[in-house]
Amino acid sequence: MMLDVKDLRVSFKQDGQLVPAVKGVSFQVDKGETVALVGESGSGKSVSALSTVQLLGDNAHVEGSVTFKGQEMIGVSRAELQKVRGNDISFIFQEPMTSLNPLHTLEKQLAESIELHQGLRGDAVRARIVELLTKVGIRDPESRLGSYPHQLSGGQRQRVMIAMALANRPELLIADEPTTALDVTIQAQILDLLAELKAEEGMGMLFITHDLNIVRKIADRVCVMKGGEIVETGPTADIFANPQHPYTQNLLAAHATGAPLAARDDAPVVAETDRLRVWFPIQRGLFKRTVGHVKAVNEATISVRAGETLGIVGESGSGKTTLALAIMRLISSQGMILFDGQDVHGWSTRELRNRRADMQIVFQDPFGSLSPRMTCAQIIAEGLSVHKLPTDKPRRQLVAEVMTEVGLNPETMDRYPHEFSGGQRQRIAIARAMILRPKLLVLDEPTSALDMTVQVQIVDLLRGLQEKYGLAYLFISHDLNVVRAMSHRVMVMKQGDVVETGTAEQIFTAPQHPYTQQLLAAATMHA
Repeated sequence: MMLDVKDLRVSFKQDGQLVPAVKGVSFQVDKGETVALVGESGSGKSVSALSTVQLLGDNAHVEGSVTFKGQEMIGVSRAELQKVRGNDISFIFQEPMTSLNPLHTLEKQLAESIELHQGLRGDAVRARIVELLTKVGIRDPESRLGSYPHQLSGGQRQRVMIAMALANRPELLIADEPTTALDVTIQAQILDLLAELKAEEGMGMLFITHDLNIVRKIADRVCVMKGGEIVETGPTADIFANPQHPYTQNLLAAHATGAPLAARDDAPVVAETDRLRVWFPIQRGLFKRTVGHVKAVNEATISVRAGETLGIVGESGSGKTTLALAIMRLISSQGMILFDGQDVHGWSTRELRNRRADMQIVFQDPFGSLSPRMTCAQIIAEGLSVHKLPTDKPRRQLVAEVMTEVGLNPETMDRYPHEFSGGQRQRIAIARAMILRPKLLVLDEPTSALDMTVQVQIVDLLRGLQEKYGLAYLFISHDLNVVRAMSHRVMVMKQGDVVETGTAEQIFTAPQHPYTQQLLAAATMHA
């Protein structure tokens, strides 16, 4: 037995009291085996995993037994733990921006671990880094070695994290939602890569996820967690074929379905572009001469009407988010952009600021986009102050109304973001945008970090808000199931180019471009 967890109990000290998070959990991971911990946010999955090498904060109280290759890990010295961490046991975390150092290049961060644990130097280190980045699907890795984390897309950053975790060929890999931010084709590549490494190295894997489709593909055994306890466990095939616990049955049944209400053909066009281009210069040498360009978006022509959703799909780095940011004038671009029939490029700074309330954005990571120092009420009402919008009601009443509209209890408006679940935080982000009554809402992967059951709720919420207010949505996602449930029309992007556009029905039932066919095939395999 490689990893043996027995009667693990974890509590956190809050306001002088111990609040239980994990309640008597037991599971094992054998050499060469993949065990999945499955459950919704707050079920105790990540806390259980972090307990294996004592990565919890000082306010954690841990009881029970965790042994790795026969050695007890609870209560051992920091020196002993450091021998195991990153060498014998490696972690891949969900949010790479909190794990990667923003001040260091990719080469420096990857080299640090390789030099420390493998003793390689110079060209050998560089060759190993290029090999790792190639394995995890980073295009043209040599040109990326000098990049900083903020210069990569979310999916690219996650692939770098996976490369770092695999650098020292660990015996046990603990992967905490490692493919959440990745599109279906890269998810498939990463899962195949992990399975291949597991077979080559005899590596054990503890895989934490809320995505049951991934579990079906990669796991040998499944432990379903709810409320800090394992409610069901067994071989993967048995769990999927014949789930016994009602909670497991609910998880398996949850997925976004249906379609949005038909948009009116005579509805006004809210936003449109003509041959929009976003090229970033590649600068080299002492004088930073431009030697080429990264063509992030290359001549994109789109339009979206009031009450309509344009779904934008494509792999990480394909230019989806860059296109949306350019339309909102948050980054510079060339080509025509019209908003409400007006040329956006012709707006002065003051005019642009005045129109910001009409174009809002909801980001993928609600925790990263909400200030931890502001209450829910302050976050939601902030836009009213920034845009100096006239209101005929008290601010708190407006906040209460919009919170009710997005499915939040107004009595919680004085709580802080960390006191809400992931799904509730995303509702706060939607409420912050909706209180301004925008015409265009950019939704950048708004459901990818959420549990399946919460995804369904958010999709239903967004469809209801669109129907009520005639909102135009730009819906960016790598989850084709959610895109189909949300979108009237779909645009497919690859490496900055728009390769196919059509109605959702056309794209999903009769895709014309080979890349679109490849995306849909990967999604079908993934499901």
